[in-house]
Amino acid sequence: MNVVIVGAGVAGVNAATKLVDNNFKGKITIIDMGLDPYNRPTSDVMRGFLGAGGWSDGKLTYHTSIGGQLSKYCGEEKAMELFDEVITNFKRFHPNPSEVQCSDPKAEPDFIKPHFGLRLFPVWHVGTDYLHEIGKNWYDYLVDKGVKFVWETKVTDINFETQQAFIEMVGQPDGYFEYDKLIFGVGKSGIDFGKQLAEEYNLPTEPKSVQIGVRFEAPQKHFQKLIDVSYDFKLYQKFEDKGVSLRTFCTNNNAAYVAAEHTYGDVSYNGHAKKDEAYRNDMTNFGILMEIKNIDKPFDWSRAAVEKLQHEGVGTYYSPSHRVPSKTAEGDYVECKVVNSMDILYDAIGEYALHIEDFIEDMKQVFPTLGNDWGVYMPEVKYLSPEPLVDYNNLALTRFPEVHFVGDALSARGITVSGAQGTYVAESILNN
Repeated sequence: MNVVIVGAGVAGVNAATKLVDNNFKGKITIIDMGLDPYNRPTSDVMRGFLGAGGWSDGKLTYHTSIGGQLSKYCGEEKAMELFDEVITNFKRFHPNPSEVQCSDPKAEPDFIKPHFGLRLFPVWHVGTDYLHEIGKNWYDYLVDKGVKFVWETKVTDINFETQQAFIEMVGQPDGYFEYDKLIFGVGKSGIDFGKQLAEEYNLPTEPKSVQIGVRFEAPQKHFQKLIDVSYDFKLYQKFEDKGVSLRTFCTNNNAAYVAAEHTYGDVSYNGHAKKDEAYRNDMTNFGILMEIKNIDKPFDWSRAAVEKLQHEGVGTYYSPSHRVPSKTAEGDYVECKVVNSMDILYDAIGEYALHIEDFIEDMKQVFPTLGNDWGVYMPEVKYLSPEPLVDYNNLALTRFPEVHFVGDALSARGITVSGAQGTYVAESILNN
């Protein structure tokens, strides 16, 4: 049996690991546009071994309601079992696994109310610096087990009927791979490709919402009383009558910095944090992400908004005190231009920007020391693919049961749920 995995992200890598751990006798090929962990540039946060999740700060959220509701496919108990496997994998390839600890949050503090709701979940935090070492160890293990990696290669088309994946390879003639099973885990950078295939084969999909906002940055001292409760706190506000909700996303503390992501030629931002105390800068950053429902063609709407938020070819940064953005842990400035007002946000998303401003104003009420020593990077955006309808038992397409969708291609959000989906699919292959 030939298993072809499109995308070497967290979903695809966990799928391959499950197969080789169980002595799978077939051939496993992983195709990716990026590079292996020894040659992957730090700046390439979207492509390469372990994908975007493996080039983040490694927060493994330990709850089934976060990241795409895997439990709707396999049930609560099974989903948690799969989460445990993913976390075990990150620990087994960690150079010092005892440092991977679960942060179990305390009870919800009263000072948050009435301005915000607060969701608290257990989180395993790996750290950006350790993720790179994990990647090398994990990659070596899979290569040693016979997994074939095809780097700097783009899958341009897939014929579901003849079971062929067509490729463009850097410096090599175009070709194709034949498969018996195909795991489609292209990540954020391949959402356009997923849409293309859905349209080409008239696959039924579930429409998704818009998720767009900013990344907020301020000295950690302002949020310490909440950080003491939960490292990755999640504040939220909902406005059901307007079809809008806001939440904090991906909180980073201690040695925290903001990184630029280049997707579809645009710049957006994400947060990172290292574990090594040598990098400590006592800064906090988190996304303020707004979900907007009932927008026609949400993917296209998001792309258009992001394009408007580009300033002289890159993203933007705003601070009421005009503070220059802090240096990253690597010592380089994040690619952005300082702007003097948030008018550019209004130009991009209209009156929806008012909700983000109100969210920040409410934070000032909850965290009274928060003055003007903060800034926002614009935009932070999560592109969501139209979710294809798949079989609950194996995440396979109904018309093409040899093709499995995982990770961002199935609208997963987060490392844990993406890895769990890959593991789930691999189990179904082993059981057939």
